[in-house]
Amino acid sequence: MLDASAKQFRVRGFADTSTEQLCEAAGVKRSSLYNTFISKDELFIRSLERHISVALDAQKAILTENALSGCERLAALFDLILEEEGSARKKGHAAGCMIVASRMAPGIGDREPRVQRILDRFMDRQLSLVAEAVASGRLDGSLRNDLSPRDAALMIVSAISGIRVLSQSGTGVSSLRKVADLHLDSLRA
Repeated sequence: MLDASAKQFRVRGFADTSTEQLCEAAGVKRSSLYNTFISKDELFIRSLERHISVALDAQKAILTENALSGCERLAALFDLILEEEGSARKKGHAAGCMIVASRMAPGIGDREPRVQRILDRFMDRQLSLVAEAVASGRLDGSLRNDLSPRDAALMIVSAISGIRVLSQSGTGVSSLRKVADLHLDSLRA
């Protein structure tokens, strides 16, 4: 149920996702949904946690792959994001991003501190994983040696968020690829 609801929230956002859409996507009745999650808000929080867990697992697998150079790890990370966007585009929409949309929601931290804490933990973990890949790339010679791993990680993470936003606004995957390549090229040794 969490994967199905995460997909709905990811594409439509919290406000534009109805309880009916959530029930249909998960294949459950409204009473089952509310007996399990109490509220749409609680379902959103649990779905966000699930979405983040899946995203981090996929990114960690790529960013810690010792058979790849640091640069190849970053390229594979961009490939993951672009494949998600390309697959969603074939279904008639952008992949969306619960993380970016939640981060951009006005006052989310004031209204729901748990969401803010979840997002902050994700950002810290993602930045650490990317910084480790950058540090590996510096050591293996695939990335510039003058890079601060943390600063480069922040650039990569912001590029990923930007790609998600551009895709949501209708930018095609080929243009998104150019954006990713430009960022990666600026880091290569």
